[in-house]
Amino acid sequence: MSADTLYVPEEHYRIIELVSRGVSCVDDIAERLGKEVSALMRILGELEARGLIRTLREVRKYVELTDEGKTYAEVGLPELKVVTHLQDSIDDRREISIHEYLNLCREVLSERMCNIVLSNLIRMGLIKVESGVVKLLKPIKDIVQEIEQRQQILNLINLKGRVSIDELNRRELVEELHRRKLLRYRERVYLKVELTEHCLKLLTEGKLRPAKLITVLTHDMLRRGAWRNIILKEFDLSIELPETKAAVPHFMREFLKIVREILVELGFEEATGPIVEIEFWNFDALFQAQDHPAREIHDTFFLKDPQRGPEPPREVYEKVARVHEDGWITGSRGWGYRWRLERALRLILRTQTTAVTIRALYQRGEGEYRVFTVGRVFRPETLDPKHSMEFHQADGIVVGRSVRFKNLLGLLEIFARKLGLEKVMFKPAYFPFTCPSAEGYVWHERLGWVEFVGCGVFRPEVTVPAGVRDCKVLAFGMGLDRLAMTILEIDDIRELYTRDIDRLREHYTKLARKLHVFK
Repeated sequence: MSADTLYVPEEHYRIIELVSRGVSCVDDIAERLGKEVSALMRILGELEARGLIRTLREVRKYVELTDEGKTYAEVGLPELKVVTHLQDSIDDRREISIHEYLNLCREVLSERMCNIVLSNLIRMGLIKVESGVVKLLKPIKDIVQEIEQRQQILNLINLKGRVSIDELNRRELVEELHRRKLLRYRERVYLKVELTEHCLKLLTEGKLRPAKLITVLTHDMLRRGAWRNIILKEFDLSIELPETKAAVPHFMREFLKIVREILVELGFEEATGPIVEIEFWNFDALFQAQDHPAREIHDTFFLKDPQRGPEPPREVYEKVARVHEDGWITGSRGWGYRWRLERALRLILRTQTTAVTIRALYQRGEGEYRVFTVGRVFRPETLDPKHSMEFHQADGIVVGRSVRFKNLLGLLEIFARKLGLEKVMFKPAYFPFTCPSAEGYVWHERLGWVEFVGCGVFRPEVTVPAGVRDCKVLAFGMGLDRLAMTILEIDDIRELYTRDIDRLREHYTKLARKLHVFK
């Protein structure tokens, strides 16, 4: 090697070449080299230590869509659907009765959405309502254009995934969409690289050359003199490694773990059961009629292949059949139809975790015990901020000769308080397989009273076929996703399953701050 020439490893030289051609962003350099950014950080550190480059940090602000924003980007803003539909009816009029507005709006949206759209249009300053009349503050064509501008912003962000704030016009519209939680602001730190004067001089004079980098010097290299044209890699332990945030447990798994721990503290033992279940355990054993609407396709996921599951013991389903048909020895008149085994054997995704606790009741019968289960259930809901096709439930039963309904309410109040929810209220309710029944509510400072549990005493039509005649069976079922949302102050169920690492860490930290209430 020439004494006045500076040799650098081939990969180092390739980076210097890219920067000299104007590729300065580290992300772009990594893409050109087919590497991860993290894999380049040590190389950049070595180049900076040799005085060949300097790195600069640049903070860029950008926006991205929330899940709800993505939905509106794909199907269109409801405001745009309404004003476009109204355009032909209003023409040059500048006002319309609220009754006529709602009638026209219902043709394209649900009644609930019609009221939401009306409120949004008022907040946008496009209409006002006085004395039962909707008055347009601009011509309808201008209002359509205003909404289209908002739609275009959503479409642009949806197309690109994320957009720099500097690329967007009408910042007031961007802020409005942010207030509606259709988009969120994000910041990202970008690293830029530039060549030093020393490096530029070496390049100009042709004194910067690439050479092969090796980490092991072999006998053959020494013998043939190949060592003269290579670079033996040096290890610089002073260069800082890129920071990697420590992983944290998923906050939802931790919450489910906490629920289990509390129920065990209250004397319950955990039971488990299959997610793919036969209708018998999910419905029939709970005295739910075979022609009940909830058992049809709009409320239940059915398996296509296989369609049938294994039979329960004959002595079990024969008792359930008698209860359904004429009430058997329960004192009930039953449902008054001919019960069909083939219907009860259809395979479904369980719609309630009560399918697990009813199995436990049949297995154990009379006695003094408490059983709970925590697991996923499935229903064909439309995904929105409050509903999901898959969610978590906790179910439990308390079996005993001297237990009373008030004992169940006391257990549930203790459970809520252990979660840090101090205000608890119960009110009468109706459930098909319990009597008496109640719903439990907890107080949330922002949302008010939020339902967290349904409970009651199993009816004889449920307990007698299970061999339980001398004991009472107290039962409860709660939606854990809703409970987690209440505790973590989340108003969109989809946030429980976000893949955003920063959001996962934020929710876990919030949960961890409240862990002292579990001790």
